[in-house]
Amino acid sequence: MVKRSKGTSSKGTKATKMKKKITMNEFVKPFKEGEKVAITIKPYFRGLPHSRYNGRSGIVMKKQGNAYLVKVVDGNAKKLLTVSPVHITRL
Repeated sequence: MVKRSKGTSSKGTKATKMKKKITMNEFVKPFKEGEKVAITIKPYFRGLPHSRYNGRSGIVMKKQGNAYLVKVVDGNAKKLLTVSPVHITRL
C-alpha cells in the first residue's frame, strides 16, 4: 500500500472548491487600515493563508505589495498574516 500524503492542503481540497469563478475585481479589492475583515480561503494559491485561519476575522493593519497584513487573534497570541485580497471579505 502507498502511504497517504499529509501535506498542508491534503484534506482541504473540498473546502477550497467554488461553484463560481474568481473575478478580476476580487484581485484588486481595496481595503482601508483598521477595517474588519474575514478570511475566506478560495482556490487561488498565491497569498493563501494557512487553512487553520479559514473563517477567522481580523483587522487590516496595512497594505504590503498587492497583499494586506491582517491582525488575527489566535488564542492569546496576536498574529500578523500576509493575505491576498482574493481571500479577504468585508464584515
